[in-house]
Amino acid sequence: MPTFAVPGAELEVELSDEGGRPVVQLHGLTSSRYRDRVLDLDLGRGLSGTRLLRYDARGHGHSSGRAVPDDYTWPHLAEDLLRVLDHWFPGEQVHGVGPSMGCATLLHAAVREPDRFSGFTLLLPPTAWESRAARAAEYERSAAYIEAHSLESWVQSGRDAPEPPATIGHPETWPEVPERTLPSILRGAAASDLPAPARIAGLTIPTTVLAWSGDAAHPVSTAERLAQLIPGATLSVAHTPEDVSSWPQVLADDVARASTRGASSGTQPRVTSVC
Repeated sequence: MPTFAVPGAELEVELSDEGGRPVVQLHGLTSSRYRDRVLDLDLGRGLSGTRLLRYDARGHGHSSGRAVPDDYTWPHLAEDLLRVLDHWFPGEQVHGVGPSMGCATLLHAAVREPDRFSGFTLLLPPTAWESRAARAAEYERSAAYIEAHSLESWVQSGRDAPEPPATIGHPETWPEVPERTLPSILRGAAASDLPAPARIAGLTIPTTVLAWSGDAAHPVSTAERLAQLIPGATLSVAHTPEDVSSWPQVLADDVARASTRGASSGTQPRVTSVC
């Protein structure tokens, strides 16, 4: 797989080039391209007729990373994303898709360079704003626990946590991050939040928000707030694995709508759909 250098890391990148519109797919915290596929969060797996770019975030999967918490804050990950887009899709608008940390990375990139994106399919928005402090404290405790004990012990300690109904039946997976850098990755997440609501409300990027119920780390309340803030955004909440299995088609439909908008005007306008 090719790699792409960013300050402090080498990102492993994968491009499936079938022509058509550019799409970038990100993944969640402690995950990777491979792990998201196992978790049924690889929405691009059935996408055709696009230039689909996937990469492992710094410190995740097959990408390298330093044990430096600031490297893993969401604004810093957004800088990585914009560098990747400048290299692979220079001057083009891109459709962005990703869960959790990937969702946050896309939003931070969008408030910096909104004209880079033709649309979003945002999955499992994380805790944010009022709900973020409690989650950040949990990440700090987890980082200290891993340093005092081990990654294996940390994983074992979380095995009895309740599963969201939509994830029942998924195989057990392991964090796709090295133990030596995981505390820094968690501390970077602890220091992060979504962009301020006023900045998100200024986006005019056509957006679909996908959530699932019963997940304290990805509460439906954040998804609802995002759908309210972004003009014309739509929201769908999954309650079963069957609901989640429909999400790749949601992405395909979102990309197709963006293609239709561009073809009808001869450009790539950012017109929102009606809720």
